[in-house]
Amino acid sequence: MTPSAEVSASPYAIEGSRVVKKYGDLTAVDAMDFTVKRGEVFGLLGPNGAGKSTLMRMIYCRTPLTSGSLLVEGWDVGQDQKKIKALVGVVPQENNLDPDLNVIENLIVYARYFRIPSQQAQTLAEDLLAFVNLGDKKHTGVEALSGGMKRRLIVARALMNGPKLLVLDEPTTGLDPHVRHDLWDRLRELRRRQITILLSTHYLEEAEQLCDRLIIMDQGKILASGKPKELIQRNVSNFALEIHEMDGQKPVVSHPEVTSETHGTTHYYFASSLELLTPLMNQYPHHQSLLRPANLEDVFLKLTGRSRLE
Repeated sequence: MTPSAEVSASPYAIEGSRVVKKYGDLTAVDAMDFTVKRGEVFGLLGPNGAGKSTLMRMIYCRTPLTSGSLLVEGWDVGQDQKKIKALVGVVPQENNLDPDLNVIENLIVYARYFRIPSQQAQTLAEDLLAFVNLGDKKHTGVEALSGGMKRRLIVARALMNGPKLLVLDEPTTGLDPHVRHDLWDRLRELRRRQITILLSTHYLEEAEQLCDRLIIMDQGKILASGKPKELIQRNVSNFALEIHEMDGQKPVVSHPEVTSETHGTTHYYFASSLELLTPLMNQYPHHQSLLRPANLEDVFLKLTGRSRLE
């Protein structure tokens, strides 16, 4: 991968201080403070309208800040847009490939934005297509690709400038599990190469699998931040019991170390051990139940009070 523009001596890939973005009377991002370490996968979680995409657009200089400070590799997004754009690769939500070009042409034409010489661009494109398992599709028209192939091609395109920071806005939405896991493998390899990854996703399993740290957002504010396992233990507990179809019934808590939440028609009980939850199953013999490890979905529901897609 080609070397990027000069990198500042900042210890962080991203530093945000009191970051605000307003659209008229709407505050999309509300005085956020956060940092992203170099070489980590950092997740942004939140329901629709939480401010995730707005924050990402500010980071890669697509949308200006209203107020606050936002640095990318030490450069100010308000003053150093050209330097930042040379350091960042972007995978947007939409598939915005050029349908008039074939697979490898999409990469080579994109390389011109970074003034990469044509022969170097050709070599880079070949290498990146091999990396995303599209080497045998290089002369295929974009419209003939599956959805998963298009997403992999967009990842390859985002890597053409040798970015220090890769920004992915819901990269696996709509993909089947096999394709999603394949893309996860590509992202893990990029992390091993010390590329910083900023990931927005609605798949909480994806965040739990990939992210070193993450923030949960709602209405432009940070509700919680930390490592996935720490967030689970801090906000719920180690294990969960789901009791379904509980319309109108109140949860029964039979032990001081057991907590409960109700979302929709499902009761959720949480405890540090399975032994504390197993007796509760006997109180609901006619209901569907599931005893399992607690996860980020439980944290998300507790903090936002709604499903991840609302």
